[in-house]
Amino acid sequence: MRTVDTDAVGSATALLDAYPAGDARFFASPTRTLLTHGVRAEVPHDARPLPERVAATLAEQAGAGDQAPLVVGAVPFDHTAPAALAVPDAVQWAPPLAQDPLIALPAAAPEAAGWSVRPVPEPAAYGAAVAAAVARMRRGEFSKVVLARTLELTSPDDLDLPAMVQRLARRDPRGYTFAVPAGAGRTLLGASPELLVSRRGGQLVANPLAGSTPRSADLAEDVRRAAALLESEKDLHEHAVVVDAVRAALAPYCASLHVPERPTLVRTAAMWHLSTTVTGELAERDGRTASALELACALHPTPAVCGTPTALAREVIGDLEPFDRGLYTGMVGWEDASGDGEWVVTIRCAEAERRTLRLYAGAGVVAASTPEAETAETGAKFQTFLHAVGVDQ
Repeated sequence: MRTVDTDAVGSATALLDAYPAGDARFFASPTRTLLTHGVRAEVPHDARPLPERVAATLAEQAGAGDQAPLVVGAVPFDHTAPAALAVPDAVQWAPPLAQDPLIALPAAAPEAAGWSVRPVPEPAAYGAAVAAAVARMRRGEFSKVVLARTLELTSPDDLDLPAMVQRLARRDPRGYTFAVPAGAGRTLLGASPELLVSRRGGQLVANPLAGSTPRSADLAEDVRRAAALLESEKDLHEHAVVVDAVRAALAPYCASLHVPERPTLVRTAAMWHLSTTVTGELAERDGRTASALELACALHPTPAVCGTPTALAREVIGDLEPFDRGLYTGMVGWEDASGDGEWVVTIRCAEAERRTLRLYAGAGVVAASTPEAETAETGAKFQTFLHAVGVDQ
């Protein structure tokens, strides 16, 4: 595998500009920018745990002479389904997009495409699903479920994926922008605000988000909404459930784990989110520490994308969502042969195929939820991607 690493001014936006779709993979985070080309090997789908298959694939490539093998791609919501992970032929690294002064240059505005838009399910049906879930929670069956809906967009012309990735990245350069092959001519692309987990040496970072509210173009109203979110009993409870699950999942792998007592706020162009940054020092077990993907698999799916308790929430999702989530609410990222890597929750995303985009958005439903509020929240979350394609909804 050919690897190029550069810190030159403009190198991060140069990788963004060079993304060509096809078999290329693009991933930008607050710590680095990555662009890969070609496929040297694919991670197989078999009965072994996914981290074991990834480690074996990387070891095979190292044994074949690859000095710095890397796995890049996406893992589905259903952990039993095939992952879209591969070792690329060529890798280019650069600093974060947010540190590149050229990222301030605006992306070209999307051309009028004459999109047709079909919601699946219809908003009224989604609201009914929320009401049904709330009724079951009030009967004490479970505590939380995350229910999603989709928008299917169809263009009269083939999609310009590099242009979409440009607009996603330049609108939220401090987030996590990605575009990776999703199999059979499909591409997964998006701009997630949420780090599932990263590992660097013996240190881990996780950043669960749960509890959110739409941004406002009016500054005073935007500040009011942010302050209200920090005091919202419903959202603070929803956030605490997720943070407790993250703590419980990571603690067995750690010598020490720091979890702040109260959340802070993070913002994207479209949303405010309650956020907790969890940090830890990994413990050695049998002479090794857990890889980034092992940690990610221990966390996935968190209550922020599934619900509580997990197994029952999965059943409710299967009953109430009229589509297969596929890679949505899975994870996307990279890992190297040492076990270092970054894995991001696959939200604010779409799956693209020729002239069709399927957009996904979900909301955490608890006993205090209302169909109107959750429908509005998912509508606001769609805005990240609708802005990238020039659809006014």
